[in-house]
Amino acid sequence: MKPDIAWPRNDYSRVPFWLHHDEDIYALEMERIFRGPAWSYLCLEAEIPNPCDFRTTWVGDTPVIVSRAKDGVIHAFVNRCSHRGAMIVRELRGNAERLVCLYHRWCYSNAGELTGLPFRKGLKGEGGMPEDFDMKAVSPQRLKVANCHGMLFGTFSDRAETIEAYLGEFGIGMVRRFLSRPVRILGYSRQRIAGNWKLYAENLRDTYHASLLHEFFVTYGVDRATQKGGVKMDARHRHNMNHAYAGSDSQEEAKAAYADTAARLDRMQLRDKKLLNYKNEFPDGMNLAAPTFFPNALLIQINNTLGTRQIRPKGPGAHEVFQTLFGYVDDDEAMTRHRLISANLVGPAGFVSMEDGEAIEVIQKATRSSPEGCEVIEMGGRGPVADQAHRVTEAPIRGFWSYWAELMGVEPAGGIR
Repeated sequence: MKPDIAWPRNDYSRVPFWLHHDEDIYALEMERIFRGPAWSYLCLEAEIPNPCDFRTTWVGDTPVIVSRAKDGVIHAFVNRCSHRGAMIVRELRGNAERLVCLYHRWCYSNAGELTGLPFRKGLKGEGGMPEDFDMKAVSPQRLKVANCHGMLFGTFSDRAETIEAYLGEFGIGMVRRFLSRPVRILGYSRQRIAGNWKLYAENLRDTYHASLLHEFFVTYGVDRATQKGGVKMDARHRHNMNHAYAGSDSQEEAKAAYADTAARLDRMQLRDKKLLNYKNEFPDGMNLAAPTFFPNALLIQINNTLGTRQIRPKGPGAHEVFQTLFGYVDDDEAMTRHRLISANLVGPAGFVSMEDGEAIEVIQKATRSSPEGCEVIEMGGRGPVADQAHRVTEAPIRGFWSYWAELMGVEPAGGIR
């Protein structure tokens, strides 16, 4: 199937609204992107440090188990019992020498192999499975797994590039920046948003909304468009990083820049400002770094809050954002406490995350009745997509759509890459 998409422009500066609502488009995304040649983020290696550790996750809308076998090798396979299709594992993470489905107790190894099932030979000479039943042939589908400095990716496709080629020097460098020290997992959060998953992917690549939507950011100088920063992308423009440097602007500059907006820099005051404390811990000095990886991942640093976010599509009109917060093994108690305090910025009840969810949900509601309408994605200019030394741009969003269109097989004539 090839959807008929009448792109108004071949540089993806106009994107039809109906792409966020169509059931057939969603089904094709699951087939050609999430079960296609893209590498999807699974979890962090630090979440499964020991033999027989496992972590459940998702690739698109497919449930997946990531498991470390007794020999230390990491495997990933579909979290679906070969018998009647129940989830094999429902816990988020744990340790087990064998993984057993609750329904009929079919048993699987940490490598995803069906190893046993009750009454296979029947009882008292009656019943049981056929003599030629092949357990190996019906074992759950496996994914290829790639480990990039402790960040685990998976793909269903034999056509996928190597992870090094897929992430490129840019992507690998960003992962290395965050995971250059042993990681300690601090916790998890989940946020369900009633909007199409691509709207969140756009949001992560929208580099200038933060200081307009998130008044907390602009008031306290956590993230302002007036700060030194910019956007960087890989050569294919499928991955992107928004970055900024705290203290690189003045209060006067910010007041002047935001004078014509609804934002006010004096509306709020914090009684306890520990949340705003920032200790530089990276050689590049960035206080905000947010590299995104097509199709489903984000590494995020906001001051000293560190984490990953995974986008989990839940049909055309909903998705879940799963966040893993982490610190470093060599953090002292004070830094760990500070990271947890700072984590109030993010998550379902975070000072800023609620606003992203609200914005996405009102887009989903308002565009449902406008199948002929389009997004206008022109901030930062039209035409070829390129890195920019500022953040008043939507170029990374157009890069996302360009690669989306390539994988979906719906590029317009002369479409930019």
